[in-house]
Amino acid sequence: MRAQNSATASRTIAVTTTDGPADGHSAGHGDSAGDAAARPGGSAAVANGTSAAGGTGGTVVAGSAGRGAAPRTPGGAGTGTADPLPRGTLLAALGVVAFSLTFPSTAWGLESFGPWSLVAVRSTLAALVAGGFLLAGRVPLPDRRHWAGLAVVAAGVVVGFPLLTTLALQTSTTSHAAVVVGLLPLTTAAFAALRTGRRPSRTFWGAAVAGAVVVLAFTVQQSGGAVSRGDLYLFGALLVCAAGYTEGGRLARLMPGWHVIGWALILCLPPMAAGSVVALSLEPVHLNAHGVIGLAWVAIGSTFFGLYVWYRGMASIGIPRASQLQLAQPLLTLVWSVALLGETLPLAAPLAAVAVLVCIAVTQRSRS
Repeated sequence: MRAQNSATASRTIAVTTTDGPADGHSAGHGDSAGDAAARPGGSAAVANGTSAAGGTGGTVVAGSAGRGAAPRTPGGAGTGTADPLPRGTLLAALGVVAFSLTFPSTAWGLESFGPWSLVAVRSTLAALVAGGFLLAGRVPLPDRRHWAGLAVVAAGVVVGFPLLTTLALQTSTTSHAAVVVGLLPLTTAAFAALRTGRRPSRTFWGAAVAGAVVVLAFTVQQSGGAVSRGDLYLFGALLVCAAGYTEGGRLARLMPGWHVIGWALILCLPPMAAGSVVALSLEPVHLNAHGVIGLAWVAIGSTFFGLYVWYRGMASIGIPRASQLQLAQPLLTLVWSVALLGETLPLAAPLAAVAVLVCIAVTQRSRS
């Protein structure tokens, strides 16, 4: 536990903990922010150029131990003893499954709502739930110096990524979007390297460029030789979400990760509530079971259930092991796109997804 007397002075007190959320964040959003973890009594994970695995509701940016943090044990529990299997692994895996359902749920939501209505109502509901969690935990307001960073997280993760991916899914299939957004871990790692001034190895950058080339080739091949408007939305979503994840990783060194996404959601509540009223009055609404379930899942399931179990699992098994589980997320989304939406996968989709995952695995082993 770190006791701070000012913004510049800090003392570190070693405390062993066995439960509670890791101070990190996982994306994908998605939906959610991808910040680094800094767990009391464990290692501080800093967004410093290490790769992150994720999609719409769950990206982990792992890094080196923060100053003054006690080293984490190999088991990741931070207590010197291994966490009993399979509790931590099961919790982290549930988080990955929750995040992998975000794109199919968005496609369902679009059956009932327009894209602007879906994003505004989704963010409003998520912010209300976040407010309930923060009130129940009696969480104090963040320091004034943190609000600018929270605004970046809100713009990138709460508004930018959901809006751009929702617009893309009007014309793109979820399987196509899953492959493109599978590049998010590498994009986040590149942003983190630029933000922190670290210089990853040539192997890291080589793998990152290779992953980008694979995704670009896939999009061009699937779009008939040109990049479609939906692809431009997806590429934009990669950039804004990576920026939000990187800033979230910096803030997660100073506050718990779920506080970061919680306050980012609260920051968006006034404009999103107003946007919900305007969008619902302008866009047609055709309520059906799919639409309601899709809205409920992206607002609550992906954002809160997914993040909650992800943090608990990550605290138990450690960031490296948890991030390895998250490599399966794009492939799981491909499975959901077939099972829930009846999409037909082109052979290039799973091949490109596997190639991107290989590139991510290389960057994870080439962090320095």
